[in-house]
Amino acid sequence: MSNQNKTILVTGGAGFIGSNFIPYYLAQFPEQHIINLDALTYAGDLENLSEVESNPRYQFIKGDICNRNLLEKIFQDHHIHGVIHFAAESHVDNSISNPGVFIETNVNGTFNLLDVAFKTWMKAPFEYREEYRDCRFHHISTDEVYGSLGETGYFTEETPYAPNSPYSASKAASDMVVRSYHHTYGMNTVITNCSNNYGPKQHKEKLIPTIIRKAISGEDIPIYGNGKNVRDWLYVLDHVKAINLVNAEGKAGEVYNIGGDAEIQNIELAHKICTLLDELKPKDSGSYSEQITFVKDRAGHDQRYAIDASKIRSQLNWKADSEFEDALKETIIWYW
Repeated sequence: MSNQNKTILVTGGAGFIGSNFIPYYLAQFPEQHIINLDALTYAGDLENLSEVESNPRYQFIKGDICNRNLLEKIFQDHHIHGVIHFAAESHVDNSISNPGVFIETNVNGTFNLLDVAFKTWMKAPFEYREEYRDCRFHHISTDEVYGSLGETGYFTEETPYAPNSPYSASKAASDMVVRSYHHTYGMNTVITNCSNNYGPKQHKEKLIPTIIRKAISGEDIPIYGNGKNVRDWLYVLDHVKAINLVNAEGKAGEVYNIGGDAEIQNIELAHKICTLLDELKPKDSGSYSEQITFVKDRAGHDQRYAIDASKIRSQLNWKADSEFEDALKETIIWYW
């Protein structure tokens, strides 16, 4: 099968990042096909993919990556020639209250996918079947696997893993399983670890959608602790372009960190969104900032995340195109 006509499997494609990735990828590669496997748990929504649902090169399958029989059938029926693995339980608060499902999906599900891909694509360790010789497994991960930073410093690809929540621990474990399939079996894998994403189609419970939603509805805008936790924000379309680039040009076995170079404290972010809303959708009186309230801090709340993305910039010539404030405006307008 030529590269042009291949079919790739995208897992978790109805979620936030996956549903931004799929339309972009289909537009970039007009000969390729996508199978989107998604269990449609609380974070997945097929409305996110309305623009591609009638595309003949796109097919949705409802199912769980923990269902090995289903994975084997998909790989055989559709001759899958690549995997881009987004599917994960990803809400930290939920991982604190119900950690078991995070281990099941993020660790065991990732293992299932890897192992089915290995047995489909390869005859033996380090020996691909001829018809699958260009197949790659791209694992999407998070900067949270590195733990928490102090006021200075950045996460690099060499930063030791130190996950602090059940969510980040499950992602760290899945990263290690992917790494092992490269080193033990010679599978062509790449891992990308990204900073906090924002943009259209994000689940309403995440921080930026929550701030926008609560502000517009006149409710209290809840900010954990003292609001001084710092995050590095990456616009989802910049992330999608980086994923596409790493998938096409990244070196097998490598890890690439993707950051937006837009660090800001949570409280500053809330005030920035409220200020933009004051301009874009003014209240009858006062500022949206008056709705900001502090709530009890999250257990094990990491203080600061920040990514050094110099490797992907220098080796693959990627950079975040979006200006933070402009992309934040676009995001706000999308949510109302």
